[in-house]
Amino acid sequence: MSYIVDFKNVSTVGLESSPVAEALAGVRANEARYFMNKYKHVFTTVPASESQESLEYAHRVLKEERNIEFAAKPLETSQFQVENIKFTYVFYEDGLSINVMYTVDDPKKRAVGFKLCEGMEVPQELGKFKFARQKSAIAGTIRGSYFVIKGEY
Repeated sequence: MSYIVDFKNVSTVGLESSPVAEALAGVRANEARYFMNKYKHVFTTVPASESQESLEYAHRVLKEERNIEFAAKPLETSQFQVENIKFTYVFYEDGLSINVMYTVDDPKKRAVGFKLCEGMEVPQELGKFKFARQKSAIAGTIRGSYFVIKGEY
């Protein structure tokens, strides 16, 4: 069952098992607001149990590019294309959100982004990354980092 993310009335629907569900819902709503404002795209998520293809794609990019495999349980995914960019999101139970941004026609604009919601520690798998802080009215303080994708996916 898909869920249309409402960034005006932030809800923990689908994220209830997370110990930081409120903050993770804020991060998810922050993404929804960004895509509505920039692209007029409605951000919709699907339970991870119903989106194996999206999970496998994101996990393959992480594994092949940086040998990263997260221990955290994936709760939801979102996969869509706006303009020439394919996006794949995974929201994890520990409060981590990842996104794979893959331009279909420009190999120089491809990256994997990580966002850590307020209240969570940096996962061991991301210990080598430096994180910048970003303030959000919806999500509080978000810490983010990324790496550039070199391969073809």
